[in-house]
Amino acid sequence: RVASFTLLLLAVELPRFSVLRAVASWSLPSPSLVPNMVWVSRVLLRKYGRFMDDLRIYVKGGAGGMGYPRLGGEGGHGGDVWLVAEEKLTLKRLKSQYPVKRFMAGVGSNSRVAALKGAKGKDCEVKVPSGISVVTDDGKLLGELNKPGDRLLVARGGIGGSPVTNFLPSKGQAFSVHLDLKLIADVGLVGFPNAGKSSLLTKVSRATPQIADYAFTTIKPELGTITYADLKQITVADLPGLIEGAHANKGRGHKFLKHVERTKQLLFVVDVAGFQLSAKTPFRTAFETIILLAKELELYKEELREKPAILAVNKMDLPNAQRNYDELMEQLQNPEDHMHLLPKAMLPEDAVRFKEIIPLSALTGEGTEELIMYLRKVLDEEAEKEIEQYQREQLSTLRLSEM
Repeated sequence: RVASFTLLLLAVELPRFSVLRAVASWSLPSPSLVPNMVWVSRVLLRKYGRFMDDLRIYVKGGAGGMGYPRLGGEGGHGGDVWLVAEEKLTLKRLKSQYPVKRFMAGVGSNSRVAALKGAKGKDCEVKVPSGISVVTDDGKLLGELNKPGDRLLVARGGIGGSPVTNFLPSKGQAFSVHLDLKLIADVGLVGFPNAGKSSLLTKVSRATPQIADYAFTTIKPELGTITYADLKQITVADLPGLIEGAHANKGRGHKFLKHVERTKQLLFVVDVAGFQLSAKTPFRTAFETIILLAKELELYKEELREKPAILAVNKMDLPNAQRNYDELMEQLQNPEDHMHLLPKAMLPEDAVRFKEIIPLSALTGEGTEELIMYLRKVLDEEAEKEIEQYQREQLSTLRLSEM
């Protein structure tokens, strides 16, 4: 088991040919080799860490206090459990701080002669990262905490004993909930493995994701920041590469696709030369790659079709890149002439309409400055629309109040 686990980690770290040599030489490890293999696995775990975007916790509201039948006293209500969003907090840190993952509010005080009205139990406040959706085990959404300071009541305390309850208290709510983290970013990079998303993120921001010449180098979402001359900043999320069938959770597709939901702008990144995951999977042209990406997003959640999108055609430094790019542009301008050649299952309900198509090379930097400026332009336009919409709503509310 130790050997298998280590080889899985090495598949992330080493080039493909090195992994094959490792498999050949370690298929029957000697006892003296096992400690070294364990050490290597620990080093890799320290390097990559464990990005956590889902944490299950137990919450319980406090029980109410006993009433005082002879004098008609009422017991105090039990305390409530609240989730409070906080900046610079991660689910990983939350788990390390509270490894038991149980959060219980205080019980209400019993009614007594000196205090006929029992005091309310102490509330329990759990600090969580912003960008959290709170979901029960059966999939019911309790609420979301999108910005620091947001609060959500997740478990109510029981009521205290009173004449209505024959002076007997009730228990507080108790259940398990999932803290489901979805990254909040201005721009989300979407593409199949090895399209060059990590290289592009490195070129346009300060992020330093792992980059190599094999498919699955991004094993966890990476966030980068683009800073402009006027100190305006936008965040860019590099999500692990999708594969065909991601909408059905193939290749842990749901784990990655959910992070797309809260991005304001989608940036499709495709290899101008096309893509093939392995020798057992079909080769896809750049045009087919775009169609498949659109289909995966649509099948996962139809609302994603409404998000503004930009297309970055990467690897323009490769041989024949210009010819492949010209062919792609012709296909995108006249998609109906080419869509009928594709299997019906591949086709999205609506064709993707890109606000802009930018050819670039993340390797040489060609086209990246144009992309950076266009991202700013699109996000500024979206912000202006939101402000105008807010002003219209406020004006409408004011008019209604004056009537």
